[in-house]
Amino acid sequence: MPRIALFSLVVCALAVVAAVVSFVEGSFLGIVWVLIAGVTSNMTWFYLRKAKAEKQATQTQAAPTA
Repeated sequence: MPRIALFSLVVCALAVVAAVVSFVEGSFLGIVWVLIAGVTSNMTWFYLRKAKAEKQATQTQAAPTA
């Protein structure tokens, strides 16, 4: 797993926890945390797919053609 994907996953998990805590305390600031969780979740998926595509591209370049 790429480092940036791991960092964004951690931030996403922390943002979800912060949103839950905010809503439990009755604060609507949790909406901001939900939005941050959504953005970081998308970042995680983007960087995971990017790393997978790069890995597959290097494997196809390294494979000899018949």
